[in-house]
Amino acid sequence: MGKNLLDAFYEVFTAATVTQIYEALECGEIDLIIISSDLPEASASEVTSSLKTDPRYERIPVIINLTSGGEYKSVQEHIDLGLADYAINKAAARLLMKHIDKELQIAKKEIELLDAKAQLTDIMENLNNKVNEKTKEVQDLQSIMLTAVADLIEFRDSLTGGHVMRTRLYLEALVKQMVADGVYEDEISGWNMKFFLDSAQLHDVGKIAVSDPILNKRGMLTIEEKEIIQDHVLAGVRVIKRIMEYTDERNYLLHALNIISFHHEKWDGTGYPFGLMGDSIPLEGRLMAIADVYDALISVRPYKKAFTHEEACRIIEESAGTHFDPALVDVFRSVKNEFARITQ
Repeated sequence: MGKNLLDAFYEVFTAATVTQIYEALECGEIDLIIISSDLPEASASEVTSSLKTDPRYERIPVIINLTSGGEYKSVQEHIDLGLADYAINKAAARLLMKHIDKELQIAKKEIELLDAKAQLTDIMENLNNKVNEKTKEVQDLQSIMLTAVADLIEFRDSLTGGHVMRTRLYLEALVKQMVADGVYEDEISGWNMKFFLDSAQLHDVGKIAVSDPILNKRGMLTIEEKEIIQDHVLAGVRVIKRIMEYTDERNYLLHALNIISFHHEKWDGTGYPFGLMGDSIPLEGRLMAIADVYDALISVRPYKKAFTHEEACRIIEESAGTHFDPALVDVFRSVKNEFARITQ
């Protein structure tokens, strides 16, 4: 097989049996295997098939050295197994060396490619980690800003202490139950729940345009004052749209826009400011309506006493199909005890 010739250029390990082949593979860094077709103990096909299915050796190129020219079928069989090349024993030594050099070059390039791929994977993982870190920082900053604005509004409205935090928790309870029950699952599956819940804090942001004397009036409001209070919805819409003009990061504000715009709409179309009906009211608004009304009912206002939890639940359940989405009222029934816990 020209071992003396190969020794002049490579470090060569010889093996007379299958056992010795595997011993050589386990003992050294083997870059290429040449197998004789008259190998004892097992056929070259069996040995090469075993090598190609072993993860440790599958990438090592294999050359089949035929003992005669009449074994073309065996050659084709070896090629089908994925062998690198084959050489006829009687071929010129120079041709055999070309075979060996070619396969070693291919193997070297494959290793370089794998190393480059591994390095690229590491780079991409590091980049993704950095992007995720920055994304979280941005989202945390957005959340802080939303909470700060909501706190500012509630600070001005001294009559609704804790309303913002409670309504956020009510919504969280409702949405968790919706997921469990599969209610509107296609719609809410596409929501970023953190954005949604954080945005809920801004549902009354339009009150920033309402004067303090009206916002904190201790007595009954006049018709004109009620209209001014109701205008807080459109004022809030203007605030959010103005913010959206100055940023490309709008996703976290889309829920806020729907909540602010539609949380005073009613299922039967008698709400304000747009008079929408049924499921033409965006789901965020229909959810916020339940949370907002429940909290208003159990809270003291200048024009009313606080209703009990049981009274508030009865009013909401009786308003299914008029004020509220009936499907969401069913969800509310499942979590009303959680609402009571939140108020406490």
